[in-house]
Amino acid sequence: MARKKREPGEPIVIKKYANRRLYNTETSSYVTLDHLADMIKGGDEFIVLDAKSGDDLTRTVLTQIIFEKETNEKNMLPLSFLRQLISLYGDGLQVMVPTYLQSAMEVLTRNQDQIRRACGGDTNARSFMPIFEEIARQNMALFEESMRVFTSRTTGKTGPAPAKPSANRTAEKDEKIAALQAQLAALKEKVDALSN
Repeated sequence: MARKKREPGEPIVIKKYANRRLYNTETSSYVTLDHLADMIKGGDEFIVLDAKSGDDLTRTVLTQIIFEKETNEKNMLPLSFLRQLISLYGDGLQVMVPTYLQSAMEVLTRNQDQIRRACGGDTNARSFMPIFEEIARQNMALFEESMRVFTSRTTGKTGPAPAKPSANRTAEKDEKIAALQAQLAALKEKVDALSN
């Protein structure tokens, strides 16, 4: 029986069996967490499904890859970051963390070549510090602005309701989004300037 060819943009399906083995349905071979990490570095999209139930286990497997990397290789995640991340579970800010982290990683990924060029191939942490300090400052400003948007939405304003609440809120939201976009553009300009 002929195997169905994967459509462009469709993720590779990895099946996880009860014995914890991972099976790449595209290559018809068993793979390891290291293989999956290499696939990610190569830009391959995949999902991990339980072979029996069909449940999506992608998040769990990606977390296992991070755990393995942190345990067996040079640590990338500082203890203070891990502690801060854990402290946000169950906190009211938990809902904002994924979007914030994703935005920060997108900025870093988008500018990684420029950062490497600015540091001249030097992978010493000290050479990255001025760049990361600027990125951190910009990220903090972005986070603070996000907090203002989030808290204004959850707390609302005191006093009488405006005559057209939906129009006022929409305009205010648009202004805040424009401010956030301007901050992101300013960050990109600063990173670009550092690379030159």
